[in-house]
Amino acid sequence: MSSEMLSKSEVKYEQNEMEGSQEKLALKDEDSKDFYKVNEAYNEKGFPLLSRPMIPLLLTCSVVYFVSTNTGFDGSLMSSIYTQQDYLDKFNLSINSSTSTGLVFSIYNVAQICAAFFCPLIDFWGRKKLILIGCWGTVLGAIITAFAQNKETLIAGRFVLSFFTTLANTSASLYVTEIANTYNRSVVAGCYNTLWYIGSVLAAFTSYGANVNLGGTELAFRLPLGIQAVFPGLVGIFGFFIPESPRWLVGVGREKEAEEMIAKYHCNGDFSHPLLEHEMVQINESFRGNKLAQSLKILDLRPIFQNNNAYRSILVILMAFFGQFSGNNVCSYYLPTMLRNIGMTTVSTNVLMNAFYSLISWFSSIAGSFAHQKVGRRKMFMFSTLAASACLTGLAVATARYQATSAFAASTTAIVFIYLFGVMFSFAFTPMQPIYPAEISSNVLRSRSMIVLNITAGCAQFINQFAAPAAMENIKYWFYVFYVFWDIFECIIIYFFFVETKGKSLEEIDAIFEARNPRKVSVGDYSDEDGPKINWLYMRSVGQYVSRRKSGMN
Repeated sequence: MSSEMLSKSEVKYEQNEMEGSQEKLALKDEDSKDFYKVNEAYNEKGFPLLSRPMIPLLLTCSVVYFVSTNTGFDGSLMSSIYTQQDYLDKFNLSINSSTSTGLVFSIYNVAQICAAFFCPLIDFWGRKKLILIGCWGTVLGAIITAFAQNKETLIAGRFVLSFFTTLANTSASLYVTEIANTYNRSVVAGCYNTLWYIGSVLAAFTSYGANVNLGGTELAFRLPLGIQAVFPGLVGIFGFFIPESPRWLVGVGREKEAEEMIAKYHCNGDFSHPLLEHEMVQINESFRGNKLAQSLKILDLRPIFQNNNAYRSILVILMAFFGQFSGNNVCSYYLPTMLRNIGMTTVSTNVLMNAFYSLISWFSSIAGSFAHQKVGRRKMFMFSTLAASACLTGLAVATARYQATSAFAASTTAIVFIYLFGVMFSFAFTPMQPIYPAEISSNVLRSRSMIVLNITAGCAQFINQFAAPAAMENIKYWFYVFYVFWDIFECIIIYFFFVETKGKSLEEIDAIFEARNPRKVSVGDYSDEDGPKINWLYMRSVGQYVSRRKSGMN
């Protein structure tokens, strides 16, 4: 938050309530200016991404990034092995049966929704520990599915795999959001979800290679199912060496460890660096009078729907739904059909075209994580939804033309628009799907907000799985037309309600939700009445900042 915005409030700070006193601490102008100077340097300049102070942080995040590969790996893997007759015969499945095959797929979404209710354990045991538990549970699920001898065991294994993948994925997204410094958070945290596409590409080529070289044997499908354990296994090993989130450490009263983490990973090991004080005072103030729940209170969901937290929860629901229900499900489903329509019928060609779709989407999502740092979340989301709407318009027209004439050019044009849609959607939404909900949730209730996120996402995926194929079969290209207008509706909702988080620490975002209209405040449009509310965190932070410097605490 800029000093221009802060200047609307009087720089006074009344505190020392820690010991029950009402001592007044009047700040000198130079004290407040010093804090604001550090705040501006921290939020608007920061350390360059590849500078020496950032290397320990980037190495830590590179380990956690691999958690994201498992979701993409599973989706691509199951789609690939479902074309293998050996797999279908072994588990007595039919590619045309909506009951047996549907259950094997849908159990993944059921487990995701069940796991959502265990997300508060992230507060109880910590982000790091839940990442490790989730990854080793995912390994167990992969082993069960790889060695399954009947359909029931296969379904049970997929439930275990999805349950623990959800816990690991949720913990990892909170972790990278909380340990990233403000200036580079869009890139450092945003790159996490982009590795979904890497998992998808690897699964496609693994399944294809196994089918080509081991076709006719059970290894053709068991080997890819077993390889699914590799990435979570690596995270389960190297994850023991990563630090815990400083915000969780402060939330459970382990401030000294939090300072050590911030000094090492944000300040190049310098305990006298002003950024260390800056971060610690803001994190401490965000937990003033609160601690992370360490009892059955972690299961109390009422706080996330009370007062200003209700606004946050609505945004979490919207982001989860928009991320799964913007037309992306339709494009990914229809791509194999369109490839067959223009004569690309071989398995190798389909694998390569699907891999290319994932690769260009991956590159687009990485570029998007950097663009989020420069442009901001709101503008990126609005651009993406409008661009997606335009792509779906072209897809609907081309598909209608193809269905009327069977023209090769119409089918080719449709594929072009499918690829363009993948680029436009992944550019804004893929980096921020799990990160934006974590940003707008408070430090105290962040893990409980993930219950809402995972339930909404699971329900949206469940609807996609069963509704999209039927809709495309019955109303055909009109289903695309529906999404054309739906994406425009999303853009309108984003403009009027989504809060901008670019260039703001998680604690500053927390303060923004104290305003009557958080969206307006987040873009710098706020009233004098809102000024003192928004600046209250900063006034308290300035006071603690000066107190720490006077007491010699570093």
